[in-house]
Amino acid sequence: MTDTDVPQGVRDLLARSNRLGSDPTVTNYGGGNTSAKVTVTSPASGEPVELLYVKGSGGDLGTLKAAGLAVLERGRLVELDRVYRGVEHEDEMVDLFAFCSHGPGGAAPSIDTPMHGLVDHAHVDHLHPDAVIALACAADGEKLVKEIWGGAVAWVPWKRPGWELGKAMRELSAKDGVIGAVLGGHGLTAWGSTSEEVEERSLRIIREAGEYLERESTAEPFGAYDDARSPLALAARRARAAELFPHLRGVASRDSRQVGHFTDSDVVLDFLAREKAYDLVHLGTSCPDHFLRTKVRPLLLDTAPDAPVETVVARLHELEEEYRAEYQAYYDRHRTDDSPAMRGAAPAIVLVPGVGMFSFGADKQTARVAGEFYVNAINVMRGAEGVSTYAPVDEAEKFAVEYWILEERKLQRRPKPKEHAGRIALVTGGASGIGLATARALAAAGANVVVADLDQSKVEDVAAELGGSDRAVGIKMDVSDENAVAAGVLEAVLAFGGIDLIVNNAGITRAGSLRDTAFEDWDLQYKIMPRGSFVVAKAIEPVLRAQGLGGDLVNICSKNAVFAGPDNVAYSSAKAAQAHMVRLLAAELGGIGVRVNGINPDGIVKGSGIFAGGWGASRAKTYGVAEEDLGKYYAQRTVLKEEVLPEHVALAVVALTNGTLPVTTGLIIPVDSGVPQAFMR
Repeated sequence: MTDTDVPQGVRDLLARSNRLGSDPTVTNYGGGNTSAKVTVTSPASGEPVELLYVKGSGGDLGTLKAAGLAVLERGRLVELDRVYRGVEHEDEMVDLFAFCSHGPGGAAPSIDTPMHGLVDHAHVDHLHPDAVIALACAADGEKLVKEIWGGAVAWVPWKRPGWELGKAMRELSAKDGVIGAVLGGHGLTAWGSTSEEVEERSLRIIREAGEYLERESTAEPFGAYDDARSPLALAARRARAAELFPHLRGVASRDSRQVGHFTDSDVVLDFLAREKAYDLVHLGTSCPDHFLRTKVRPLLLDTAPDAPVETVVARLHELEEEYRAEYQAYYDRHRTDDSPAMRGAAPAIVLVPGVGMFSFGADKQTARVAGEFYVNAINVMRGAEGVSTYAPVDEAEKFAVEYWILEERKLQRRPKPKEHAGRIALVTGGASGIGLATARALAAAGANVVVADLDQSKVEDVAAELGGSDRAVGIKMDVSDENAVAAGVLEAVLAFGGIDLIVNNAGITRAGSLRDTAFEDWDLQYKIMPRGSFVVAKAIEPVLRAQGLGGDLVNICSKNAVFAGPDNVAYSSAKAAQAHMVRLLAAELGGIGVRVNGINPDGIVKGSGIFAGGWGASRAKTYGVAEEDLGKYYAQRTVLKEEVLPEHVALAVVALTNGTLPVTTGLIIPVDSGVPQAFMR
């Protein structure tokens, strides 16, 4: 089903959904759902049939397409009321939705389907706007809703999504003059006869809720400002964030490897400096969409923003143990024989006063969205505290949603993670040749990739090709400059939370015999290759150590490291030094679980920045062949008679780092199609 082969009412639904979903104050990423009822002619009977098109499970309104809609025959869905056995059994209704599908049925129907299908109005919106959730999570929310809208907007006490909530919406939507409802602890539902009408009603309710909060709120909803927790200056804040992030990522990854996202917006920093922050953080988030992303509550560090890092890390681990014990107790208090196994006790959000918020997830997008949801939660708490008292859904109900068997099924439907999922790779010389192929291969295997090279525009282009900021970032880095490397590592850590995998690929060559090689050419090659690999490894070692997650380091060396080719004294000896560094670092870093290996490629002509920059012409002259035939020449001197390509080296990097060789370190692999003189001894 495409966007163009659906009825006009559905095209209106998609356009409305995309507009509503593009505004984070209207609904969160992946949150809310919208629907339209359209009558079509059934291909099976030739008779009219009313269809319900509703956003399917796991979709996002802002990017919703026709393929993301569940398509149900509404009459059959409504008739399920005959078999409904009451609130204790409403979860079983979800399995019956499939029997109401029309044709292929589209996407999997979500638990919110009854909220749309049981309402007689043609169009329904269910959204999670901060302003409305602030009222939904206020201690006297019902009174506030009555005060703002009279009876035009109803109040529904907290109910988990499902058939019972759908029935409540059916009853309210049938009343004259009622255009929507605030769902306690949850969000907003509105209805209308046209797509334009329901959208206007949804936005009107959101606007009027916001205006009320702005007009009636106390001046300082979060209490007095504590100067001792005020933000560090920008440069100091970023440096402290990068210093702490690997430690925090290690804590967040205690149960499964996580990727991080850093937020130091004014909203976050101001909240963390307020006197009520501690109590509000420990009350936890309220709306189900919030706490499913952020866990029941964040971990809040209580150290001074500029405290010594050793002090902060020691306190972090104390609080980590408390957090894990508290989460285990929460699980134990509420678990039943039918509850899914505990999914881990690590925090998804870590708050550091004066520095910012660190959010974590199985991938960068999940981590980023978790942070966005906690910003929504801060906005909700501010609104509720401004006009009332913040009163989130109670703990038992939070557990019931977090460990809902239906939520577990949604998690089980997710695709199996790729082999490098959750890992963060830095590739030097990543804008061309071996580096570019390696960046592509690691991204395809699920890694987040930091592409480092000398040309900022080129690395940004590569990062965009790999999927943009949720998948890759481009960083200008000169590996011969330790200050540039330190700055690049800081940017990489701030982008993803740490680094797991380093590919030292940056290289250059200046061909020449002993007589022809100038001192500056010798120095330059050593500065970029062995020294550059050393500088990168030295800068990243503290990150690897702080994370406690092990890791991989791969040096891209050369067959010239062991094969004494002609007129190549500086390059070949530099590559030999880079290769021996593999053995030395393998011995040194094994104690923290870091594997160090190397790859010796043959000369790679296609796609190579080095060969294109004059090296190809030089080597062709040395061997007495045309430059365009150099790759074929290299191939013919090998056992396999195959030209070596950048992709071959990239595949070797993936094989060394994807867990296939978990106890292999200190190894140097030839990727040269079989050059006998370069066989490893």
